This record gives sequence, structure tokens and C-alpha cells, in this order.
Amino acid sequence: MEIFWQTIAAYNSATWIWQAVIILAGIAATAALVLRPNPATKIIMKLYMVILYLWIAIVYYGIWCAPRNYSNIMIIMWSVMALAWVWDAANGQTPFEKDKRYSVLAYIMLFMPFVYPMLSIARGMTFPTMTSPVMPCSVVTFTIGLLLLHSRKANLFIVLLLCHWAFIGLSKTYLYGIPEDFLMAAISIPAVYIFLKDRFIPSAKENTKPSPAILKGLLMTVSLCMGAILIYTIFRITEM
Repeated sequence: MEIFWQTIAAYNSATWIWQAVIILAGIAATAALVLRPNPATKIIMKLYMVILYLWIAIVYYGIWCAPRNYSNIMIIMWSVMALAWVWDAANGQTPFEKDKRYSVLAYIMLFMPFVYPMLSIARGMTFPTMTSPVMPCSVVTFTIGLLLLHSRKANLFIVLLLCHWAFIGLSKTYLYGIPEDFLMAAISIPAVYIFLKDRFIPSAKENTKPSPAILKGLLMTVSLCMGAILIYTIFRITEM
């Protein structure tokens, strides 16, 4: 735990100016995509995601979090996701077509990176030993929100990697004492349900086996089980 928070403090101290630049660039790119969705703003958003993911892979894990014994694995994982965004920019797998059905949840998730540091401050932590908007969990939450806002067709490879990361993040609440990560896991559960439901459950009019109703019920059951695990984990943390 000591190494974990030491690396975060070192990262925030050395990169806070660059983090501010990344945040402002992200706000500008997101606003342009939402307000004026066109081929140019969509490409800009994807290139921003490439840079953001490479930042996490190289700067966060490769440089400042190198003392952690799992940093090399994280470098590979985030580099793979950065390459996925490069491929997406070239092939248009995610067309960023706005879907208003889930806009409320999507905007909440887009705002969540700014909630992370507020929660750290609320529980008595101070800069630089605190979470920030340009850290892996914050980036995951932002990305899921961005994809949920344009969920008509999303890159499922990226979605599944992000959600996998979100659920793994639950373990850090025990190991490193980061209750902020409950945010990421809690909002990822309904996001996973939405993405998989829209992608894999056919229309009720289609004759499939198992039926769409059964598939939806199975997916709902899995989501409820994940939610139960999350609630149990929260209670265990509060008892510690």
C-alpha cells in the first residue's frame, strides 16, 4: 500500500501541469463531439483517446508507477487499448452516433473523473497523495461514459477490456484503501448490461433459441449477481 500511494504522489507532483492540459483538451474534444458531431470531431476524439491511453501506459505505469510489481502488465494492457483506438480511428468501428436512450447515465459517467479527487479530499487526503482525473480508473469511467453516449455501435473489444478493468478495480479497495473505486465498479455494471443487451440480444420479433426474453433474463441475472458482490464488498470495507 505504501508503494502504491508513493507512486501516485510522485506522479501527481511531477505531472500536474500536464494533467491540467490533458483535462482541458479532453473537455474541448468532448464538447466538440457532442455539440458538432462530424468526421473531423470524431477523429479528433479518437486521436485524443489514443494519446490519453498511451499517457497512462507510458507516463503513469511506465515511468511513475514502475516500482509496482505489476506495472509491466498494465503497460501492455493500456498499450493494447491505445492500439485498439488507432485501429478504430482507421476503420470506423465506433462511429460515435449519439444515442439519447442512456444520456443521463452517460453524462454522469463523463463527469465522474472530477468526482474522484473530491472524494479523496472528503475523506481527508491532500494533494499530491490523492486520486486525480488523469488516472486509470478515472479514464475508464470517462471512456465508458463516452461510449454509452454513443452506444448504437461501439467497439466491443474496448468495452470488454474497460469493464474487465473496472471489476478488477474492486480488489484495490481492499489492498490499497481506495473506496473511490466503488464508483467505477458501480456504474460499470449497468453499462455492461446495456452494451451486451444492445449488441447480443435480438429483437423480440426474431425467432431465436434461447428466446430474447430468456437471454435478457440471463444477462439481468448476471448483472444482479455482480451488483450483489459489489454491495457485499462495500459492507466488508466499511467493517474494516
